[in-house]
Amino acid sequence: MDLQNFPETLVQNISDAIVVSDADGIIRFWNSGATRLFGFSATEAIGQSLDIIIPTNLRKRHWDGYSETMKTGKTKYGAGDLLSVPAIRKDGQRFSTQFSILGLSDDSGKLIGVAAVMRDVTEEFEERKNLKIALAECRKARQDQTSKP
Repeated sequence: MDLQNFPETLVQNISDAIVVSDADGIIRFWNSGATRLFGFSATEAIGQSLDIIIPTNLRKRHWDGYSETMKTGKTKYGAGDLLSVPAIRKDGQRFSTQFSILGLSDDSGKLIGVAAVMRDVTEEFEERKNLKIALAECRKARQDQTSKP
């Protein structure tokens, strides 16, 4: 088994989206999973702002956090933590994503970008939301039964 090209093959072809952005939030790498997930080809995405995948109403919060991370070199989302946020596709469809991030540093240790590994978790998010609603309804029904004389 020849594994010489395995890292490149994995990164380019894994089904999860892998997106790398520089310190200014400009997309520098976009794999085939990102194309599948977001609908933009690598040619369309590379060189663009991350705004192409961030819902308009969440951009300020995103950029505030991104800027702080680039300035301090620290993020609260690391070491295996998963971040769940909405994203948008090329066609404007909003969906739920979950991702982990990896800070990318230069030789001096200065943070110069971020790599994110993302996946669509819309179905799971909707299932959890529906289960929470059903559980709340069951609890209310039980409470109503126990409070009757």
